[in-house]
Amino acid sequence: MSTINDNTAKATNVVKKKLNGYVGFANLPNQVHRKSVKKGFHFVVMAVGESGLGKSTLVNTMFNSRLIPEKEEVPPSTETPQTVAIQNISADIQENGVKLRLTVVDTPGFGDFVNNEESWKPILMDIESRFDSYLAQETRANRTKFVDNRVHACIYFIAPTGHSLRAIDIEFMKKLHTKVNLIPVIAKADTMTEDEIDAFKARILADIAHHNIQIFRPTSDSFDDPETVAENREILSKMPFAVVGSEKEVQTPDGRMVRGRKYPWGVIEVDNEEHNDFVKLRQMLIRTHMEELKEYTNLTLYENYRTAKLLSLGKVQDDSVFREYNPVVQMEEEKRLHETKLQKMEAEMNTVFQQKVQEKEQKLKQSEEELYARHKEMKLALEKQRQDLEEKKKRLETSLRPNTPDRKVKKGFGFK
Repeated sequence: MSTINDNTAKATNVVKKKLNGYVGFANLPNQVHRKSVKKGFHFVVMAVGESGLGKSTLVNTMFNSRLIPEKEEVPPSTETPQTVAIQNISADIQENGVKLRLTVVDTPGFGDFVNNEESWKPILMDIESRFDSYLAQETRANRTKFVDNRVHACIYFIAPTGHSLRAIDIEFMKKLHTKVNLIPVIAKADTMTEDEIDAFKARILADIAHHNIQIFRPTSDSFDDPETVAENREILSKMPFAVVGSEKEVQTPDGRMVRGRKYPWGVIEVDNEEHNDFVKLRQMLIRTHMEELKEYTNLTLYENYRTAKLLSLGKVQDDSVFREYNPVVQMEEEKRLHETKLQKMEAEMNTVFQQKVQEKEQKLKQSEEELYARHKEMKLALEKQRQDLEEKKKRLETSLRPNTPDRKVKKGFGFK
């Protein structure tokens, strides 16, 4: 017992030295922050939609800058384009010492023709060409000057019809949802009431789910704080965003100057979350999920395209050298393959059985028709034979009848 007390006393007499300053890897985020701020950031966003839906106004409103000029400022062309054009507009934006190289990809002409069957094709080719350019830079020897012009987000403007997605909307999103982060927005939401917007959003989400279209959705993980989780949940509840854009300032009835649109019945404020979802869209795109959009583009969308591209060129990667086999996983895989094979055999047997049954039924039906025809033919033959026999019988009876004169019978009992 005394030994235990002595050890306890020695343990309590241990002197702990304190460091003069904080030293640890927890300071790494600050280093990354300083390096990132010094290097600057870049972001590429694409705006797709029909003319007149307010793409330029919304982009200018979002970044509070005249990035895309108004249509009147663009010099008119002598020839009317017959295809979708791709226009890149870049600008350097600085906020609180942080530099952002912003590139806006405009797509004038989309959905403006009589035949819009393949209006999505130039846009898809532009996105894939950016992937090809990045892949070419990865495979070259000197990779010091690396230019990343991949599209990180595509804002797709949906016309405020109030019904459901049109064929051009569904076709566009089906062709591009595996190549770019799709963010659908309802343009000019001030033309609809709140109930109409809610019903329209429900129909859009139902169409997206029905056609298995993948749109960008903010995700939360275990490292996020409750405030971030609640914020992501609120952003998800607003998708697709019903937005209103305006670069002009108007005066509200209470005397405030706000960005918005003025109508006889009141003022629509762009930066008021009770009037539209513009604030949530800007918050997701710029303040909270810009890096997530870039990361998903790099690690998922681009990697999938890169893998398919290299496989199409005949480059096959052999992973069997360093592959570790798990017996349980291998047994589960073999079981799954065996069940799949059994299901396939069962389906083939059912198909063959159905074919045999149909062939047998066809033969029985054909035999039944042949028997019916033979029965009818024999019945007619027997009826004809019976009639012939009846006629012969009558002729025989007529020929066997005696031809004697009639004798008169005498009355009385005497005979001569």
